[in-house]
Amino acid sequence: MKPKGDLLTYEREAIEGGFARIAGVDEAGRGPLAGNVVAGAVVLPVGLTIDGLTDSKQLSEAQRERLFDVIHAVAVAVGVGEATPQEIDRLNILQATRLAMRRAVDALGDAPGLLLIDGNKAIDWPGAQKTIVKGDAKSLSIAAASVIAKVTRDRQLYAMAEAYPAYGFDRHKGYPTRDHLAAIATHGPTPEHRMTFRGVRKDAPVQQGLI
Repeated sequence: MKPKGDLLTYEREAIEGGFARIAGVDEAGRGPLAGNVVAGAVVLPVGLTIDGLTDSKQLSEAQRERLFDVIHAVAVAVGVGEATPQEIDRLNILQATRLAMRRAVDALGDAPGLLLIDGNKAIDWPGAQKTIVKGDAKSLSIAAASVIAKVTRDRQLYAMAEAYPAYGFDRHKGYPTRDHLAAIATHGPTPEHRMTFRGVRKDAPVQQGLI
C-alpha cells in the first residue's frame, strides 16, 4: 500500500537523473535545552513504500516505535549521527546539526550517490545533495530518517530521566517547558544541558540556526 500522498517523487526524479543509492537525511533535537542533536540517514530499496510513514512529528510515539523497527528491517542501510551539548555550545546549533548529519551519512557505510536533506542547508559532504524544505513530509527517505532520529533521541531522553529524575526529561524531552525551566532554576543545569541556550543561561543569546 502506498503511503498517504506521493512521497517518492524526489526519489524517482533522482533515479531518472542517474543516481543510485539515495539517502534521506533528517535530525531531531534542535530546539531543546538539553541532550544531543541526533540525525538519521536512511537508504531505502528503490520503489519501496512503507504504509503509514510520514513526517515523524505527525506520528504518535507508538507509531514511530513501530515504524522504527520496520525501517530497520527493510532499509538497505541506516546511519545515526549525533552532536553532544558540548559540541552544540562550541559550534552553535546549526553547525552541530550539520555535523550530526555528516556523521549519520558516514555511518551508512558505502557512500550514497545522492543525499536528500530536510531543510535548506547543505552539509559538509563531497557528494551530490539536494535540500528540501519540509522534506520529511515530501520524501519517503527523509521521513524514514526523521523517524530514526526522533526515536533514537527520545530513547536517550528516557535514559536521561532516570539519571536526573528531578528534571522530567521523559515528559518534555528537553524542550523549554515551564516545568523544565523551573527545574533548572531550582537545581541548576545538568551536564546534559546546552549552556549557551537561553533558559539555561539567562544572559545567553537566543540560538537561531534552524534549518
